[in-house]
Amino acid sequence: MSATSLPRRFFSGLVHAVDSDYFPSGAEATRALPEKLDWARAVPFIFLHLGCLGVIWVGWSPVAVTVCALFYVVRMFFITGIYHRYFCHKAYKASRSVQFVFALIGLLCVQRGALWWAAVHRHHHAHSDEEIDVHSPRQKGFLWAHIGWMTSSRNFPTDYRLIPDLAKYPELVFLNRFDLIGPLLVALLTYCLGAFLQRHSPGLHTSGPQMLIWAGFISTVLLFHGTCCINSMAHVWGTPRYDTGDDSRNSFLLAIITLGEGWHNNHHRYQSSARQGFYWWEIDPTYYILRGLATIGIIKDLKRVPESAYHRDNFVRK
Repeated sequence: MSATSLPRRFFSGLVHAVDSDYFPSGAEATRALPEKLDWARAVPFIFLHLGCLGVIWVGWSPVAVTVCALFYVVRMFFITGIYHRYFCHKAYKASRSVQFVFALIGLLCVQRGALWWAAVHRHHHAHSDEEIDVHSPRQKGFLWAHIGWMTSSRNFPTDYRLIPDLAKYPELVFLNRFDLIGPLLVALLTYCLGAFLQRHSPGLHTSGPQMLIWAGFISTVLLFHGTCCINSMAHVWGTPRYDTGDDSRNSFLLAIITLGEGWHNNHHRYQSSARQGFYWWEIDPTYYILRGLATIGIIKDLKRVPESAYHRDNFVRK
């Protein structure tokens, strides 16, 4: 490598870190790369997990652990109820301003932009457990389906061709391009919250660094793996109700972890339904929250479970 190419590569990498749509060789050329682990892509995941070790130095407090848990639940809802059921499947309607706020807050989940998320997920449904499914345990193994696929450079560009209904909004494209806003805001908000509580409520025994580790790093890692469990575990463990032509399963445990996404076989059968737990005993907290938001007028027109979903002729014959 020449001496002049080093600054160029550094500058290119810096720009790309800020602008997720910047590809020197073009998005199409990047998508044509071999599917393999790229250590440059793995660095953010390694950093995120290593950051959890900061708990050794900052310790813990009841308030830090509580905020960690609450931040997990709130952001899991934004993944399941907003990124997934709205941006991917349009399971209900929202105004343009509400849609923008949803996409902005969704960045706090640190799972990239809503448009990238939706494009990958729509591709998954179109090719579920087929050879070109980017996160199929059947095709590429459990570990690759869980996390490995995100370390491959070819899966990084947003395929805007798959989301024309979303790509027509420039404000959504902006948030998707500059998704670094999300992790930076998480770091700032969690640190400032801890510092504020330390100053004004010292009896809570927390601090900026402690809140950053617990609500920033630990909560985000738990959220990441909770979400990825659907890509991996929900296609391996559980029980199918419908013959969907893929390996999707229903799992009560995963439904608890992901606020209702564990009814994955239900979802693969009727993708646009706002409700994924089709029966009263299939707990679906995300749907309950969506019903509440619809009641107060923030969203509207939740798509119902079709009546055919309850016809036993459609069930897998055992």
